[in-house]
Amino acid sequence: MQSQQTAPDPYRNTPKIASVSRKPPVVCIAGFSGAGKTTVTVGLVAEFTCRGLRVATIKHDVHGFEMDQPGKDSWRHKRAGAAATIVTSPTKVGIVMDADHDHHPLELLPMLSGMDLVLVEGFKRAQLPKIEVFRPERNKPPACRNDPNLMAVVCDSPLGWNVPRFGSDNVEGLSEFIARQFDLFAALKNPCRQAAC
Repeated sequence: MQSQQTAPDPYRNTPKIASVSRKPPVVCIAGFSGAGKTTVTVGLVAEFTCRGLRVATIKHDVHGFEMDQPGKDSWRHKRAGAAATIVTSPTKVGIVMDADHDHHPLELLPMLSGMDLVLVEGFKRAQLPKIEVFRPERNKPPACRNDPNLMAVVCDSPLGWNVPRFGSDNVEGLSEFIARQFDLFAALKNPCRQAAC
């Protein structure tokens, strides 16, 4: 009797909190600065959204950032000492909140209820399923090649890695791969790309 090959479990070495039953699934788009992580993330968001999924993103910025603009009411609230400031409108909600540590993506999931998928840009050391965006011409070593949580790599050059490789222009193929890994289209009535997309 011939044994069936199964796809490797992307959660094989992640902590218990990252078990496969977790909804929504979280996938890190990792790599060094300048590799093209944002381009891949934006492409995946567009692909999944076009197919009817609700996608959230988390961007890791180790250098710190300012989200609200000086002089705006939310900026004034925060500067006055508010620990958290929420701005709401009929089409958007934004939050700026103090943090006492660099939050792991899983700590932020309660803020993202109702999502089908969370794409995290960065967090290359997190124990989460990840896809590395790698550009050898930038003369930087791979960030995640030996990471047991590496699911795939986005690179335009042939590599000898033991994970699937997708070209930087193959966002549709990469999105299909992620969807299969996490059974993302099972609940959708029409998992095919919508004509308007």
